[in-house]
Amino acid sequence: MSHTGKELTTRLDANGTLTVQLRERTWEAPKGRQVLVRMEASPINPSDLALLFAAADIENATYSPGKLVAQMPEAYTRVASARHGLDLPAGSEGAGTVVAAGDDPAAQALMGKRVACVPGTAYATYAYCDAAMAIALDDATSAEQAASSFVNPMTALGFVETMKAEGFTALIHAAAASNLGQMLVRICQEDGIDLINIVRSDEQVKLLQDLGAKYIVNSSEPDFMSRLVAAVSETGARLGFDPIGGGTMASAMLNAMEVDAARDIEFNRYGSSEFKKVYIYGKLDTGPTTIAGNIGFAWELAGWLLPNFLAKVGPQVAGRMRARVMQGLDTTFASRFSDRIGLGDMLTREAVCRYAARRTGQKFLILPNG
Repeated sequence: MSHTGKELTTRLDANGTLTVQLRERTWEAPKGRQVLVRMEASPINPSDLALLFAAADIENATYSPGKLVAQMPEAYTRVASARHGLDLPAGSEGAGTVVAAGDDPAAQALMGKRVACVPGTAYATYAYCDAAMAIALDDATSAEQAASSFVNPMTALGFVETMKAEGFTALIHAAAASNLGQMLVRICQEDGIDLINIVRSDEQVKLLQDLGAKYIVNSSEPDFMSRLVAAVSETGARLGFDPIGGGTMASAMLNAMEVDAARDIEFNRYGSSEFKKVYIYGKLDTGPTTIAGNIGFAWELAGWLLPNFLAKVGPQVAGRMRARVMQGLDTTFASRFSDRIGLGDMLTREAVCRYAARRTGQKFLILPNG
């Protein structure tokens, strides 16, 4: 039996034209380990926005019912040549009800159940998902509660797992007032880990203070670097996670670590020998990453991506992390949504400009069948 509905796709052509639109499609019966999920709720995460719009000029885009046409900068169009002409679905995660299942026992076991899933195509009426990437929910858990149960929770937990595996004892996190950042605050409180939170406004400082965060540094203040160094000195943090990517945030973290590491050693023109590391895990700033100042030579700048991390640590660690997330959906890993919109309203100018702005405290939930 087939199912029909709508699916959101994004397409970049070689001339820089970006087309995001809702299209009619049919989903045939799933096979093997596949299940077909009738999507009920799906969050808009920064990674979803990166695929949908990247660096496109959405302010000056052409909007029509169910369609957006925008222009992409030439530089991005050139480096993204691999996606030229491809109609790519979007929506990394969500929750819904399994309405059809392949013949594999793992798929059949989910038939008729509400699940949290990671299909990568969640902005649609229906989505295929491998049974291994879907978890059955209990009757008390709503689709909204479970919609954001993978990307942000597993990323935040992944930072802590990475810290432990690499021998570090404290963390620095930028853009820390985000939904993910708030989860990381709660995780570190539960696990007794020192966490330095970098934010950019007094409003964000208060938000994290209300969560009980101990170390909060405002990058907009003139004494930002001295306060960051003081927090690094108190915690001994030598590992940072930066979702901004472009600009100087990663450099600021490394500078602060080096100042603290070199504080009590004899002068060495190469700096301290204490190893420092920053992972970039996002591109909120699409400009170049600038590393400057005194950071010594014992440092590393690397990229961090959740799928790569999960592949590296293996199913046992990933399963343990997933179990912790499901146990804390109402507490540690709770997501709070400011706006809820239907699939058909995703491409209005008002909605796009609001959710693409990524404002603190504003998180959108898509209701594909709402």
